[in-house]
Amino acid sequence: MFQRGIASFALVLTLAACGGKADLNEPPMPFGDFVLGHNIIVADNVQKVPISRDATPEEWQKVMQKAVDDRFGQKRYQGSRIYNIGISVDGYALAPPGIPVVAAPKSVLAITANIWDDAQGKKLNEEGKKFTIFEGLSGESVIGTGLTRTKAQQMEALSYNAVQKVEAWLLDNPEWFGMTKDQQKELLAAREAEIESTAAAASEKGAAAAAEESAAPPAAADGAEMPDTGAAAG
Repeated sequence: MFQRGIASFALVLTLAACGGKADLNEPPMPFGDFVLGHNIIVADNVQKVPISRDATPEEWQKVMQKAVDDRFGQKRYQGSRIYNIGISVDGYALAPPGIPVVAAPKSVLAITANIWDDAQGKKLNEEGKKFTIFEGLSGESVIGTGLTRTKAQQMEALSYNAVQKVEAWLLDNPEWFGMTKDQQKELLAAREAEIESTAAAASEKGAAAAAEESAAPPAAADGAEMPDTGAAAG
């Protein structure tokens, strides 16, 4: 019984280490001459499931707009062809504190996304694209994040995952950004090569620093006297 408990705790720790937002530090996905125009979030008619923490439409609007700007904003894209992104927050459940088991309440978000070409003044997708998003598989979500995360942290995680889903949807439609599938494939390959090159350079730098540190003579302990090599020679 004790060993089983240790194994379960180890699983939680392993899963918890898999999260993060590292992809936002990588080169942005290829979307041609993209630059974000309007960042529209509508949450006026959002529905909350019965077992959930409360969140206002204004809170959803703020956290979702930040997630869109983090992924698509001008820190990552500085093109000249303006695209407007609109997202409706349709429903949510934010796991409240509960029993720490796999069956504990999970957080979920439902959205509908649209994108417009500003210059053409038209919506590029015929119908809104609907997504259902979960917080993701991690040590915290396995036991229910109502125990381990605040409401704000849950909303941030859901918003990050939601906008990441929107990004994947846009990648499925390269023609919206003036690209063919083959052109997009080449750009994605170049992006992957850049990521691998950066990672290799960082690894080499770390290895060099570790080698230099191990080759350095040990520092004298506080209060210790260095040997008098002159006296020994005499």
